[in-house]
Amino acid sequence: MKKDTRKIVTLGLLAALSLAIYAFESVLPPLLPIPGIKPGLSNIIILYALKRFGKKEAGSVLLVRLLLSAFLFGNAISLLYSAAGGFLALLIEIVCDKILSGKNLQITGAFGGLFHNISQLLTAMMIMQTAAVISYAPYLFIAGIVTGLFTGYAAHFLLKIKIPET
Repeated sequence: MKKDTRKIVTLGLLAALSLAIYAFESVLPPLLPIPGIKPGLSNIIILYALKRFGKKEAGSVLLVRLLLSAFLFGNAISLLYSAAGGFLALLIEIVCDKILSGKNLQITGAFGGLFHNISQLLTAMMIMQTAAVISYAPYLFIAGIVTGLFTGYAAHFLLKIKIPET
């Protein structure tokens, strides 16, 4: 298989895997009795794509997952929340990866998780037209950091696995 074809197929598989993880995560019971707290496991695949292929490719995998998940499981509002959180998280992860010279994916993931939740909180404030949701901030920020550390560690581990080229 040609290199470009292999890359496109691999990115498609990563998008499908990210979607499958997102679907699995959506049926899990809540981690805490606070709305909006999820582990963000599909970000493992986005971080993997960022490190293995680059920012454009990671953005493409994220976009495909966002659009398909909204089409299959959500609606326009869920797409708005997911896109706001996902793209800000990816932007922050790109910046962190550059600042940290690609050396600490756990910290990169933690910042991504934190900013994902910041973005979703701001989106909720705009949609609901109230600042009352800010009371969730401490819980969402802590959860974002903790789950981001985990997803960063998982992506780091995944990158160490040698995938044979065919």
